[in-house]
Amino acid sequence: MSCFGVCGPGFAHGKAEIPFKIGQPKKQIVPKTVERDFEREYGKLQQLEDQTKKLQKDMKKSTDADLAMSKSAVKISSDLLSNPLCEQEPSFLEMVTAFDTAMKRMDSFNQEKVNQIQKTVIEPLKKFSSVFPSLNMAVKRREQTLQDYKRLQSKVEKYEEKERTGPVLAKLHQAREELRPVREDFEAKNKQLLEEMPKFYSSRIDYFKPSFEALVRAQVVYYTEMHKIFGELTAQIDRAGPSDEQRERDNDAKLSELRALSIVADD
Repeated sequence: MSCFGVCGPGFAHGKAEIPFKIGQPKKQIVPKTVERDFEREYGKLQQLEDQTKKLQKDMKKSTDADLAMSKSAVKISSDLLSNPLCEQEPSFLEMVTAFDTAMKRMDSFNQEKVNQIQKTVIEPLKKFSSVFPSLNMAVKRREQTLQDYKRLQSKVEKYEEKERTGPVLAKLHQAREELRPVREDFEAKNKQLLEEMPKFYSSRIDYFKPSFEALVRAQVVYYTEMHKIFGELTAQIDRAGPSDEQRERDNDAKLSELRALSIVADD
């Protein structure tokens, strides 16, 4: 993280307009420890921004998938109800009707869960993400001010190296006057960011904790209801019947009978 996107060709072009070429100032205007602290704190916030956006995206995918799943289950049960087999088999109709009722109840509770997650998790994530553009702009302004600070400091140093003639002293005084407000502006911006970036990073815990607690509660409520729904469904359809192995053997036998029919016989 060097110039945060503000030290590209346009900035170089701006420097070309200065009467004489100005390089980096000889004086270390920002201590290396301060720069390291700044880069560390801003790097943590950049990572937090990426993680927040990713989590928001993943939560949206998850809720969309949940809704698609329950809607598909309702569609399957509805299709089974409209199958002619249900009209011919009262016991099967009773089972499918119970299944359809359970799927519709599941879909209803799933919709409530998704609405709760949208309100308590996804929306807070979205609002939190909306803060980062302002933060990044503050960092960009700090970097722009730092470049002005370096430019003017280098300008002062150039005049300080020249012979102390009247015109040079006048220009040196003017350069120092130009430097002073820029230096103060940078120091104020730098101080503010170094104080507030750690506070902002630490605030994520108090901000997100209620959201993630709400997410867990929404899942617990949903799966508790699912346990009840499918428990009741099990009680309705749980009668003595063939084992899975016996059912597989019966299906294979019936399929063999079907394949023996002339209309599906191989040529």
